[in-house]
Amino acid sequence: MFLVRQLKRMSNDRALLNRLEQRATEADQVIEYLKQQVFLLKEKTILQASQREEKRLRVENAKLKKEIEDLKQNLIEAEIRNGVKQVPLPAAVSVQSSSVTSMSPPAALVTPTASGKTPEVSENKKKKDKPDKKPEKKGINPEQGEKKQSTGGGDDSKPIDVSRLDLRIGRIITAEKHPDADSLYVEEIDVGEENPRTVVSGLVKHVPIEEMQNRLAIILCNLKPAKMRGVVSQAMVMCASSPEKVEILDPPSDAVPGDRVTFEDYPGEPDKELNPKKKIWDQIQPDMNTNAEYVATYKGTPFEVKGKGVCKAQTMANSGIK
Repeated sequence: MFLVRQLKRMSNDRALLNRLEQRATEADQVIEYLKQQVFLLKEKTILQASQREEKRLRVENAKLKKEIEDLKQNLIEAEIRNGVKQVPLPAAVSVQSSSVTSMSPPAALVTPTASGKTPEVSENKKKKDKPDKKPEKKGINPEQGEKKQSTGGGDDSKPIDVSRLDLRIGRIITAEKHPDADSLYVEEIDVGEENPRTVVSGLVKHVPIEEMQNRLAIILCNLKPAKMRGVVSQAMVMCASSPEKVEILDPPSDAVPGDRVTFEDYPGEPDKELNPKKKIWDQIQPDMNTNAEYVATYKGTPFEVKGKGVCKAQTMANSGIK
């Protein structure tokens, strides 16, 4: 009898072991499935991050291409004004043609050519057709020439005053610490365009990060984009400023992103982009201040959003603005 009981017990133990082994196998399968799911989720997250970065780089690349084209055009026009002979490229033919026609002295307009094999010949033919239209150009001075060729920004034909600045109302959507600079914030700001602008501001020591979130501000939008510790900044947040304190200027409460900030005594359209070589911003900024009522002004004329009110500092009177 004892032997029978032992055999029964061993049989039961073997069945239990079989069930445990089966459950262990099932558990291994579940673990493997979960590992696969975690791996797929990681891949999806990485792909989404890559797509966002690719979109951002595409936008930045397009802006850089446009900037390069503008610089090429400015260089071509400067060379033509200084008498440098151009060897036209297909992308530059239209620029050279219009610039030479308007800027070159009459002697260049009637210069004959030896052959018709290069793009210069077609330009010379055009110039030969127009030698008598404006003979007075022979006595043109350099300043007049600069004014006639100025387009878009009008750097040389317009007075240097606050109307040259593209100041708009913007909403700071998000702000976070710069990954490589303790004193800088990196903000995403809606200024009424299709995509928000990335802006780098040295406000960490002056404005708590919670006060940077989802707030209206005045944004200078036509500065040349500049890289700040590896991040390209596309605008600037306007602030009342003193050696001891800095605070963000407040627009009227019912202003919305994209609203223009204008100046009653200084009408006009802003430059497309301020030329850093002309130091236009450096010449305008010293005349920007808050008055005794905290109102932001340029030479006493308030920063104004038409129909909505003036822009103010919160607590800083008679302070500089930058």
